[in-house]
Amino acid sequence: MMGDSLPRAPGRQQPERVISSIFLDLDGTLTDSREGIVRSISHALAILRKPSPPHHDLEPFIGPPIARCFEILLGTTDEGLIGAAIEAYRDRFSSIGIFENRVYPSIPSALEELTNRGFTLYLVTSKPTVFACRILDHFGLSPYFARVHGPELDDTKHTKALLIGRVLATEDLAASSVVMVGDRQDDIEGAKTNGVRSIGVTWGYGSREELEAAGADHIVDSVPELLGLVGAP
Repeated sequence: MMGDSLPRAPGRQQPERVISSIFLDLDGTLTDSREGIVRSISHALAILRKPSPPHHDLEPFIGPPIARCFEILLGTTDEGLIGAAIEAYRDRFSSIGIFENRVYPSIPSALEELTNRGFTLYLVTSKPTVFACRILDHFGLSPYFARVHGPELDDTKHTKALLIGRVLATEDLAASSVVMVGDRQDDIEGAKTNGVRSIGVTWGYGSREELEAAGADHIVDSVPELLGLVGAP
């Protein structure tokens, strides 16, 4: 398999690493899922007769594990209440919200280009695997991925760090051969925890400031910039 290398981040001393596999986040990285997620969160809060913030104030909850989101929104650690919120959220999301979604421009061609260059792509997402697979199938993106890795529906304790660690072990990958691409601090911090290089993307839901504070090795503002960073064909 062809390898490619990332340049060293400015001011960092780590050696150049040969990259052969790319972990890609889903929400905010490959697809704009804002409408389906925020509407489903609002639906869940309404079912529980709890006030819902305006939709634009719910954007920070796109990406992180849904259990943590409801813990914050409901101001509780009561697992029963959080579980009821998740059930109401998924009731709408699984039938309606999952398709209130669109692929970012240039993503399909970028995935094709990366696979043509010899990279092995893995989807690594906090969205349950069953939903992530349906989304990839719906948009015709499944053929680009060697595997989809996400939590099971009943796993409410997962973090991106635990998930990345599990993928490295399951796929028998060295951390030095992988780069994680995502739009939120969870993606960057999860990569750092596992010794994986990271690329933050600014077209999603996390700001440049969030990605910088999390310690992203590189930050890109466009898909062409991402392709340029991971090497020439």
